[in-house]
Amino acid sequence: MPTPSRSQQSILIDAVFYNREKHLVEAFRERLDQLERRQQLKHVSDIRDEAVLDRLLGLGITAESLAALGLVPLVLVAWADGEVAAQERDRIVAMAQAAGIDPHNGRHPLLEHWLKRRPAPEIVAAWRDYVRQLRETMAAEDLETLRRGIVDRAGEVARASGGILGFGETVSPAERAVLAEVEHAFW
Repeated sequence: MPTPSRSQQSILIDAVFYNREKHLVEAFRERLDQLERRQQLKHVSDIRDEAVLDRLLGLGITAESLAALGLVPLVLVAWADGEVAAQERDRIVAMAQAAGIDPHNGRHPLLEHWLKRRPAPEIVAAWRDYVRQLRETMAAEDLETLRRGIVDRAGEVARASGGILGFGETVSPAERAVLAEVEHAFW
């Protein structure tokens, strides 16, 4: 059997190390991507526990899907009284921007549409289905963290336009009912 020449051995060794280095570089890039996705989720969700964030990422939850998950109940609460008050609209847009939902050409087209026209029943059903899937896959304490954040933000929207000159009951019975529905979706 002929012995490989030095140049053939060198090519073989280079190929082995190239593939190993390539694998290490890919693993490093994947880790950077994971860190970026975790940071995006942290920004959108206000969840600080990195283990919870990693579990969400492991379930395929992206910052975009989590942001959408959080907006639907806010809009539903705003529509509870049959129309969206300017203060509610402003609060929701501010929350969307704070969550990192950047406007496109200075606008939030889908969000603005939902604030002008009540979301279609299919959107609400999709939101409930998504929450149901999360209930089936997330750890109870992680789901509780997510639920608490969404319900708290929805409560802020409900309080945004309530009362007379800032006094009196700030959350209407209709808004309380929607808040209860949002909370119930997580159980």
